[in-house]
Amino acid sequence: QVQLVESGGGLVQPGGSLRLSCAASGSIFNINVMGWYRQAPGKQRDVVAIVNSDGSTNYADAVKGRFTISRDNAKNTVYLQMNSLKPEDTAVYYCMALITTNFYWGQGTQVTVSS
Repeated sequence: QVQLVESGGGLVQPGGSLRLSCAASGSIFNINVMGWYRQAPGKQRDVVAIVNSDGSTNYADAVKGRFTISRDNAKNTVYLQMNSLKPEDTAVYYCMALITTNFYWGQGTQVTVSS
């Protein structure tokens, strides 16, 4: 069993910052990819950013230059630093881990950007 536990969501004003964390635990031998997705009300779940085991990253165009993803392989943890937040960033953010050929998801954490 693999569990992903997220933390760090909340309410922030436009232009503010938040840092999300996600720790993986359980039967983990090698996490190939970790990442963050988000789902706004009435919309599909979309990728925000991913980080590979070698540290290479990819970002959605909407967050490039504002969000930074990183991972600590020793702690099986992935982070998402979100700066210059906009109201359109409001969503439930989900952590994802790809272990061998299996995808695992966290329970989601709410991020609300509003004045």
